[in-house]
Amino acid sequence: MNIILVPGLWLDASTWGEVTPALEAAGHRTHPLTMPGVGEPASRSAGIGIADWVDATVAEIDRHDGDIVLVGHSGGGNVVYGAVDARPERVARVVFVDTFPPTDGGSIWDFPVVDGVVPFPGWDSFEEGEVADLDEQTRAELGARVKSVPERVPSDAIRLGDERRRAVPATMITSTVPEAQIRAIIQEAPAWASELAALEDLDIIQLGADDEPTGHWPQASRPGALAEAILRAIRRIE
Repeated sequence: MNIILVPGLWLDASTWGEVTPALEAAGHRTHPLTMPGVGEPASRSAGIGIADWVDATVAEIDRHDGDIVLVGHSGGGNVVYGAVDARPERVARVVFVDTFPPTDGGSIWDFPVVDGVVPFPGWDSFEEGEVADLDEQTRAELGARVKSVPERVPSDAIRLGDERRRAVPATMITSTVPEAQIRAIIQEAPAWASELAALEDLDIIQLGADDEPTGHWPQASRPGALAEAILRAIRRIE
């Protein structure tokens, strides 16, 4: 199985480095991506938007034969869902790591722009539950590796047009929102979660117990548990 791993904002391919060995040991081929314009100044990234990140992921799909599993962390969930929309017939499963599938016209978030790019805003800008399991050493190590992203990427609207995307098997690996809460959201089906509610084949894997701190960056704080969760998702299609 080819596993394409799309990082969230400010991260690059290297941040999957502690997750991929277990996936490869299980016999899979991993393809962690660094998205266009990451770490580049505005002079070289001003024209790059979310559609370019989707296109880069689609190009990676097209480079490989056979089944594809797409894994997207955080804002990378928007990217992989856009790629599913573009290639629904090629994707065997899409995995959302602590993120929800976006609706048509949805965006990641608005973050401050500095010198024409969006820098990492710092750990203090996140809610306590998102960083609860990151000790000081992990924060320092991950913080030293983050890079800016192009100004348009977080706020660009994603465009979805092929309803076959909803039939692609999906897994949510959740680390900050309890599974029971996600199930309740699916039942209520608010407009912002309409794509989640419309998924025809959805698994939910909760990384930790409800009272166990498991933050938004499990590839750094719990890479072994995240790898095992991805393998669980893949076993559904083998």
